[in-house]
Amino acid sequence: MVTGFIRDAMIEIVEFVKKSIDIINDDQVEQMIDVLIDAYKRGARILVMGAGRSGLVGRAFAMRLLHLGYQVAVLGETIVPRIKEKDIVVAISGSGRTKLIVTAAEAAKSVGAYVIAITSYPNSPLAQLADAFVIVPGRTKIAKEEDYYTRQILGIHEPLAPLGTLFEDTVMIFLDGVIVELMKRLGKTEEDLRDVHANIEL
Repeated sequence: MVTGFIRDAMIEIVEFVKKSIDIINDDQVEQMIDVLIDAYKRGARILVMGAGRSGLVGRAFAMRLLHLGYQVAVLGETIVPRIKEKDIVVAISGSGRTKLIVTAAEAAKSVGAYVIAITSYPNSPLAQLADAFVIVPGRTKIAKEEDYYTRQILGIHEPLAPLGTLFEDTVMIFLDGVIVELMKRLGKTEEDLRDVHANIEL
């Protein structure tokens, strides 16, 4: 049995995620699902973006979208294709203020892409420029220095579970739920996903 601070942290994270289920707005989620289903039917490309741990969560989501049969890329990779009109961007930022993500979302909007923001702040720059957003609780305050990369360069780190971690863990589980919903609506099975899963490491 896990004990000590590890146990306390795990319980805190799990309880927070459970509470978030009743906080996340179903209308916002439904709009996101509708856009993703339409993108699948049209063969539109999806670009997923996020900085730091949010970027890792985004990569996990992108991988599952790929398994579902989407054309998907992750910002920062060398093989990201040109974003075009009516492509979809999923931008993840707890603060909604990470400069790289906001700037990239603005660039995507400028060519007519549809931007979905996942953030904790509806009044943030990212949410305000997005075509749709899903508000996911997590960060209880914004750091004095808002930009992720600036914090990294300056060596500023957030406390562990109480702030950024809760957002990232909650988004990870939320997006896994989105994948299950997409599977059901698109008529996909686990076997369908397995057929697309990487086989090089087998």
